[in-house]
Amino acid sequence: MSVAIGDVERFEAARGRLEAIAYRMLGSAGEAEDAVQETYLRWQAADIERIEVPEAWLTKVLTNLCLNQLTSARARRETYVGQWLPEPLLAGDSMLGPADTAEQRESVSFAVLTLMERLSPNERAVYVLREAFDYPHREIAEILDLSEASSQQIFHRAKQHVADGKTRTAVDAAAARRIVEEFLAAAASGQTEPLVRLLTADAVSIGDGGGKVPARTKPFQGAVAVAKFIWGLFKPGAGKRAAVGGSPEVYAWTANGDPAVVAVVDGRVVGIMCLEVTADGITALLNQVNPDKLERATAKWAALDHGEPLATITF
Repeated sequence: MSVAIGDVERFEAARGRLEAIAYRMLGSAGEAEDAVQETYLRWQAADIERIEVPEAWLTKVLTNLCLNQLTSARARRETYVGQWLPEPLLAGDSMLGPADTAEQRESVSFAVLTLMERLSPNERAVYVLREAFDYPHREIAEILDLSEASSQQIFHRAKQHVADGKTRTAVDAAAARRIVEEFLAAAASGQTEPLVRLLTADAVSIGDGGGKVPARTKPFQGAVAVAKFIWGLFKPGAGKRAAVGGSPEVYAWTANGDPAVVAVVDGRVVGIMCLEVTADGITALLNQVNPDKLERATAKWAALDHGEPLATITF
Protein backbone atom coordinates (compact mmCIF):
# COMPACT_ATOMS: atom_id res chain seq x y z
CA MET A 1 0.00 0.00 0.00
CA SER A 2 1.41 3.38 -0.97
CA VAL A 3 1.55 6.17 1.60
CA ALA A 4 0.51 9.70 0.76
CA ILE A 5 3.20 12.36 0.88
CA GLY A 6 1.46 14.01 3.82
CA ASP A 7 1.48 10.76 5.78
CA VAL A 8 5.18 10.25 5.07
CA GLU A 9 5.85 13.77 6.30
CA ARG A 10 3.78 13.12 9.41
CA PHE A 11 5.85 10.04 10.19
CA GLU A 12 9.14 11.84 9.53
CA ALA A 13 8.08 14.60 11.89
CA ALA A 14 7.74 11.94 14.60
CA ARG A 15 10.91 10.02 13.72
CA GLY A 16 13.22 11.89 16.08
CA ARG A 17 10.97 11.32 19.08
CA LEU A 18 10.48 7.67 18.16
CA GLU A 19 14.23 7.11 17.81
CA ALA A 20 14.88 8.74 21.18
CA ILE A 21 12.26 6.53 22.87
CA ALA A 22 13.61 3.38 21.22
CA TYR A 23 17.21 4.19 22.12
CA ARG A 24 16.35 4.63 25.78
CA MET A 25 14.31 1.44 25.69
CA LEU A 26 16.96 -0.69 23.99
CA GLY A 27 20.32 0.94 24.77
CA SER A 28 21.35 0.41 21.14
CA ALA A 29 21.24 2.95 18.32
CA GLY A 30 21.19 0.24 15.66
CA GLU A 31 18.32 -1.64 17.28
CA ALA A 32 16.49 1.66 17.80
CA GLU A 33 16.76 2.48 14.09
CA ASP A 34 15.47 -0.99 13.21
CA ALA A 35 12.48 -0.60 15.54
CA VAL A 36 11.61 2.79 14.06
CA GLN A 37 11.90 1.40 10.53
CA GLU A 38 9.57 -1.48 11.40
CA THR A 39 7.17 1.06 12.88
CA TYR A 40 7.22 2.92 9.57
CA LEU A 41 6.46 -0.28 7.66
CA ARG A 42 3.44 -0.88 9.88
CA TRP A 43 2.37 2.74 9.42
CA GLN A 44 2.67 2.22 5.67
CA ALA A 45 0.45 -0.85 5.83
CA ALA A 46 -2.16 0.67 8.14
CA ASP A 47 -5.47 2.29 7.24
CA ILE A 48 -4.15 5.70 8.26
CA GLU A 49 -7.46 7.49 7.75
CA ARG A 50 -8.93 5.46 10.61
CA ILE A 51 -6.11 6.34 13.04
CA GLU A 52 -7.50 9.10 15.25
CA VAL A 53 -4.29 10.09 17.06
CA PRO A 54 -1.25 9.22 14.91
CA GLU A 55 1.30 10.11 17.61
CA ALA A 56 -0.30 7.75 20.10
CA TRP A 57 -0.62 4.99 17.47
CA LEU A 58 3.04 5.28 16.46
CA THR A 59 4.22 5.34 20.07
CA LYS A 60 2.16 2.25 20.90
CA VAL A 61 3.48 0.30 17.92
CA LEU A 62 7.07 1.32 18.59
CA THR A 63 6.87 0.58 22.32
CA ASN A 64 5.48 -2.89 21.75
CA LEU A 65 8.19 -3.62 19.18
CA CYS A 66 10.77 -2.55 21.76
CA LEU A 67 9.17 -4.72 24.44
CA ASN A 68 9.44 -7.74 22.15
CA GLN A 69 13.04 -6.82 21.39
CA LEU A 70 13.89 -6.49 25.09
CA THR A 71 12.45 -9.93 25.83
CA SER A 72 14.59 -11.57 23.15
CA ALA A 73 17.61 -9.42 24.09
CA ARG A 74 17.63 -10.84 27.61
CA ALA A 75 18.12 -14.32 26.17
CA ARG A 76 20.90 -13.11 23.84
CA ARG A 77 22.74 -11.34 26.63
CA GLU A 78 22.96 -14.57 28.61
CA THR A 79 25.46 -15.73 25.97
CA TYR A 80 27.07 -12.30 25.41
CA VAL A 81 30.87 -12.44 25.72
CA GLY A 82 31.97 -10.44 28.77
CA GLN A 83 30.17 -7.43 30.22
CA TRP A 84 27.31 -5.80 28.31
CA LEU A 85 27.14 -2.00 28.18
CA PRO A 86 24.85 0.28 26.17
CA GLU A 87 25.93 1.94 22.94
CA PRO A 88 27.23 5.44 23.75
CA LEU A 89 26.06 8.47 21.80
CA LEU A 90 28.26 11.53 21.40
CA ALA A 91 27.05 15.01 22.35
CA GLY A 92 24.99 16.49 19.55
CA ASP A 93 23.49 13.19 18.39
CA SER A 94 19.77 13.72 17.72
CA MET A 95 18.96 10.26 19.07
CA LEU A 96 19.73 11.53 22.59
CA GLY A 97 16.36 13.25 22.39
CA PRO A 98 15.04 15.99 24.65
CA ALA A 99 17.37 17.44 27.29
CA ASP A 100 15.33 20.34 28.65
CA THR A 101 14.84 18.93 32.14
CA ALA A 102 17.09 17.20 34.63
CA GLU A 103 14.93 14.08 34.34
CA GLN A 104 15.34 13.97 30.57
CA ARG A 105 19.11 14.39 30.78
CA GLU A 106 19.38 11.82 33.54
CA SER A 107 17.29 9.24 31.68
CA VAL A 108 19.79 9.04 28.82
CA SER A 109 22.97 9.12 30.91
CA PHE A 110 25.20 6.11 30.36
CA ALA A 111 24.95 5.18 34.01
CA VAL A 112 21.14 5.17 34.04
CA LEU A 113 20.92 3.26 30.74
CA THR A 114 23.13 0.64 32.37
CA LEU A 115 21.00 0.61 35.53
CA MET A 116 17.83 0.18 33.46
CA GLU A 117 19.07 -3.27 32.48
CA ARG A 118 17.84 -4.31 35.93
CA LEU A 119 14.28 -3.41 35.03
CA SER A 120 11.67 -5.66 33.47
CA PRO A 121 10.60 -4.67 29.93
CA ASN A 122 7.35 -3.14 31.25
CA GLU A 123 9.18 -1.22 33.98
CA ARG A 124 11.63 0.13 31.43
CA ALA A 125 8.85 1.22 29.08
CA VAL A 126 6.89 3.02 31.80
CA TYR A 127 10.04 4.66 33.17
CA VAL A 128 11.15 5.94 29.76
CA LEU A 129 7.74 7.22 28.68
CA ARG A 130 7.05 8.96 31.99
CA GLU A 131 10.47 10.17 33.10
CA ALA A 132 11.96 11.17 29.76
CA PHE A 133 8.91 12.11 27.70
CA ASP A 134 6.42 13.13 30.40
CA TYR A 135 3.59 10.98 29.07
CA PRO A 136 0.65 11.00 31.50
CA HIS A 137 -0.10 7.66 33.12
CA ARG A 138 -3.44 7.56 31.33
CA GLU A 139 -1.67 7.47 27.96
CA ILE A 140 1.00 5.06 29.15
CA ALA A 141 -1.73 2.72 30.35
CA GLU A 142 -3.35 2.81 26.91
CA ILE A 143 -0.03 2.19 25.16
CA LEU A 144 0.83 -0.81 27.35
CA ASP A 145 -2.72 -2.11 27.88
CA LEU A 146 -2.51 -1.52 31.62
CA SER A 147 -4.71 0.19 34.16
CA GLU A 148 -3.67 3.71 35.11
CA ALA A 149 -3.06 2.56 38.67
CA SER A 150 -0.76 -0.23 37.44
CA SER A 151 1.21 2.26 35.37
CA GLN A 152 1.71 4.44 38.44
CA GLN A 153 2.80 1.48 40.55
CA ILE A 154 5.22 0.23 37.90
CA PHE A 155 6.73 3.69 37.52
CA HIS A 156 7.24 4.05 41.26
CA ARG A 157 8.93 0.66 41.41
CA ALA A 158 11.13 1.34 38.37
CA LYS A 159 12.17 4.76 39.62
CA GLN A 160 13.14 3.27 42.97
CA HIS A 161 15.25 0.56 41.31
CA VAL A 162 17.11 3.18 39.27
CA ALA A 163 17.49 5.56 42.22
CA ASP A 164 18.98 2.80 44.40
CA GLY A 165 21.99 2.53 42.09
CA LYS A 166 22.26 6.17 41.00
CA THR A 167 25.06 8.37 42.32
CA ARG A 168 25.87 10.54 39.32
CA THR A 169 26.35 14.30 39.63
CA ALA A 170 25.39 16.40 36.61
CA VAL A 171 28.19 18.53 35.13
CA ASP A 172 28.22 21.04 32.30
CA ALA A 173 30.39 20.73 29.18
CA ALA A 174 33.18 22.93 30.54
CA ALA A 175 33.36 20.98 33.79
CA ALA A 176 33.29 17.71 31.87
CA ARG A 177 36.30 18.79 29.82
CA ARG A 178 38.23 19.75 32.97
CA ILE A 179 37.44 16.38 34.54
CA VAL A 180 38.64 14.49 31.46
CA GLU A 181 41.79 16.62 31.16
CA GLU A 182 42.66 15.99 34.81
CA PHE A 183 41.89 12.30 34.42
CA LEU A 184 44.12 11.94 31.33
CA ALA A 185 46.96 13.88 32.95
CA ALA A 186 46.82 11.52 35.92
CA ALA A 187 46.64 8.45 33.67
CA ALA A 188 49.67 9.59 31.66
CA SER A 189 51.75 10.47 34.74
CA GLY A 190 53.21 6.99 35.03
CA GLN A 191 52.01 6.72 38.63
CA THR A 192 48.85 5.30 40.13
CA GLU A 193 48.60 7.75 43.05
CA PRO A 194 47.24 10.70 41.01
CA LEU A 195 44.53 8.43 39.61
CA VAL A 196 43.63 7.04 43.02
CA ARG A 197 43.08 10.59 44.27
CA LEU A 198 40.52 11.20 41.51
CA LEU A 199 38.57 8.00 42.22
CA THR A 200 36.18 7.12 45.01
CA ALA A 201 37.27 4.26 47.24
CA ASP A 202 34.61 1.97 45.75
CA ALA A 203 35.22 2.98 42.12
CA VAL A 204 34.51 0.39 39.43
CA SER A 205 35.66 -0.01 35.85
CA ILE A 206 33.60 -2.01 33.36
CA GLY A 207 34.60 -2.75 29.77
CA ASP A 208 32.51 -4.11 26.88
CA GLY A 209 34.49 -5.68 24.06
CA GLY A 210 31.74 -7.96 22.84
CA GLY A 211 34.29 -10.72 22.28
CA LYS A 212 35.79 -8.71 19.41
CA VAL A 213 38.24 -6.53 21.35
CA PRO A 214 40.02 -7.69 24.52
CA ALA A 215 38.13 -6.57 27.62
CA ARG A 216 38.13 -8.06 31.09
CA THR A 217 35.08 -10.22 31.70
CA LYS A 218 34.77 -9.02 35.30
CA PRO A 219 34.80 -5.40 36.49
CA PHE A 220 37.79 -3.90 38.27
CA GLN A 221 36.69 -2.84 41.73
CA GLY A 222 38.28 -0.40 44.17
CA ALA A 223 40.30 2.75 43.51
CA VAL A 224 43.70 1.04 43.48
CA ALA A 225 42.63 -1.76 41.12
CA VAL A 226 40.96 0.69 38.76
CA ALA A 227 43.97 3.04 38.84
CA LYS A 228 46.35 0.20 37.99
CA PHE A 229 44.13 -0.84 35.09
CA ILE A 230 43.96 2.70 33.68
CA TRP A 231 47.69 3.19 34.13
CA GLY A 232 48.25 -0.07 32.27
CA LEU A 233 46.25 1.19 29.29
CA PHE A 234 48.90 3.86 28.72
CA LYS A 235 51.82 1.43 28.81
CA PRO A 236 53.36 0.40 25.45
CA GLY A 237 52.32 -2.97 24.07
CA ALA A 238 52.27 -4.47 20.59
CA GLY A 239 49.10 -6.38 21.40
CA LYS A 240 47.23 -3.19 22.20
CA ARG A 241 48.34 -1.54 18.99
CA ALA A 242 47.19 -4.56 16.98
CA ALA A 243 43.84 -4.66 18.81
CA VAL A 244 42.90 -1.07 17.91
CA GLY A 245 44.86 -0.72 14.66
CA GLY A 246 47.30 1.96 15.71
CA SER A 247 48.12 4.54 18.37
CA PRO A 248 44.90 6.22 19.54
CA GLU A 249 44.45 9.95 19.76
CA VAL A 250 42.38 10.82 22.82
CA TYR A 251 39.89 13.66 23.14
CA ALA A 252 37.81 15.16 25.92
CA TRP A 253 34.14 15.02 24.98
CA THR A 254 30.76 14.17 26.42
CA ALA A 255 28.71 11.07 25.67
CA ASN A 256 25.15 10.66 26.95
CA GLY A 257 25.73 13.79 29.00
CA ASP A 258 28.69 12.28 30.87
CA PRO A 259 32.34 13.37 30.70
CA ALA A 260 33.98 11.00 28.24
CA VAL A 261 37.35 10.05 26.83
CA VAL A 262 37.07 9.37 23.11
CA ALA A 263 39.87 7.32 21.53
CA VAL A 264 40.28 7.65 17.76
CA VAL A 265 42.55 5.87 15.27
CA ASP A 266 42.63 7.21 11.70
CA GLY A 267 39.21 8.79 12.11
CA ARG A 268 37.66 5.64 13.58
CA VAL A 269 36.35 5.77 17.14
CA VAL A 270 37.88 2.74 18.87
CA GLY A 271 36.74 3.45 22.41
CA ILE A 272 34.51 5.70 24.48
CA MET A 273 35.05 5.77 28.22
CA CYS A 274 32.24 7.48 30.12
CA LEU A 275 33.16 8.80 33.56
CA GLU A 276 30.45 8.70 36.21
CA VAL A 277 31.18 11.63 38.50
CA THR A 278 29.97 12.22 42.05
CA ALA A 279 30.74 14.93 44.58
CA ASP A 280 33.41 12.61 46.01
CA GLY A 281 35.15 11.80 42.74
CA ILE A 282 34.90 9.46 39.77
CA THR A 283 32.90 6.44 40.88
CA ALA A 284 32.63 4.47 37.64
CA LEU A 285 34.42 4.15 34.31
CA LEU A 286 32.21 2.59 31.65
CA ASN A 287 34.35 1.71 28.67
CA GLN A 288 32.76 0.77 25.34
CA VAL A 289 35.25 -0.80 22.90
CA ASN A 290 32.98 -3.20 21.01
CA PRO A 291 33.38 -1.98 17.40
CA ASP A 292 29.77 -2.88 16.58
CA LYS A 293 28.65 -0.32 19.17
CA LEU A 294 30.94 2.44 17.90
CA GLU A 295 29.89 2.64 14.25
CA ARG A 296 27.39 5.46 14.80
CA ALA A 297 29.88 7.34 16.97
CA THR A 298 32.49 7.08 14.21
CA ALA A 299 30.06 8.47 11.63
CA LYS A 300 29.08 11.34 13.93
CA TRP A 301 32.70 12.04 14.90
CA ALA A 302 33.62 12.71 11.28
CA ALA A 303 31.11 15.56 11.16
CA LEU A 304 32.14 17.16 14.47
CA ASP A 305 34.56 20.02 15.00
CA HIS A 306 36.49 18.12 17.64
CA GLY A 307 39.71 20.13 17.52
CA GLU A 308 43.11 18.72 18.41
CA PRO A 309 43.56 15.65 20.61
CA LEU A 310 44.67 16.08 24.18
CA ALA A 311 47.19 13.29 23.79
CA THR A 312 48.27 10.34 21.69
CA ILE A 313 48.76 6.97 23.36
CA THR A 314 51.88 5.54 21.74
CA PHE A 315 51.94 1.77 21.95
